[in-house]
Amino acid sequence: MKLSRILIASAIGVSFLAFEVQAATEWNVSLWGKRRAFTENVEKLAELVEQKTKGDFKLNISYGGLSKSKENLDGISIGAFEMAQFCSFYHKDKNPTITVTELPFSKNVSLARIAEIYQKVHEHPVVAKDLARWNATLLMPTPLPQYNIVSKTDALSSLDDFNGLRVRGPGGIMGVLSKLGAVKTGVPFSEVRQSMDSGVIDAASFAPHAHLATKTYKVGKWATTNLNLGSANCPVVVNTDALNALL
Repeated sequence: MKLSRILIASAIGVSFLAFEVQAATEWNVSLWGKRRAFTENVEKLAELVEQKTKGDFKLNISYGGLSKSKENLDGISIGAFEMAQFCSFYHKDKNPTITVTELPFSKNVSLARIAEIYQKVHEHPVVAKDLARWNATLLMPTPLPQYNIVSKTDALSSLDDFNGLRVRGPGGIMGVLSKLGAVKTGVPFSEVRQSMDSGVIDAASFAPHAHLATKTYKVGKWATTNLNLGSANCPVVVNTDALNALL
């Protein structure tokens, strides 16, 4: 699968791997949930950093122990930890510029191409200025495939059938579906399968790895494969002061 090569290439390309660390350094990294495909870019980066610095630089990864997922950018801004992953749709008002990559109905492209697009966006001066408000430097993307729907309802036969469909999905994606009458229904990620079982939600909109993680496919009766509702931008960022201290 090409994903592993993409993650490795992204990690190797990270600029601070070339920095000469003068003394043993440890950074705390704030993630959430548990180790999964979504976090493998950070896990691989930690492996490469320790390997290339011969143990003088370590990334201590924490899954939920340092911050709530929606507060990672705030934690970066005050230096509570040096590195974190976050999703732009968690707080689009805090990082409006990078939400451009979440636009729906884009062309199907490979994960390698998605990573290139995200990286170009991250390097744009306007985006860098936007994230600088949080003392954050965008380090590398987390390329994700387009979001699609899995639902336990009877299969839809027309766009009108979206009316009243209770969907768990990101704000931007639900902004599109709501125009068809779908109802945004918020439930925690860890409760998606249970919520589908109990009828709290009718459907969920995720990238493929999240459908696998939540097991929506085990109760779903139908799924879209090329609706291309958009894709979350969940970059890895570092505290700018911590990054500059490595120089």
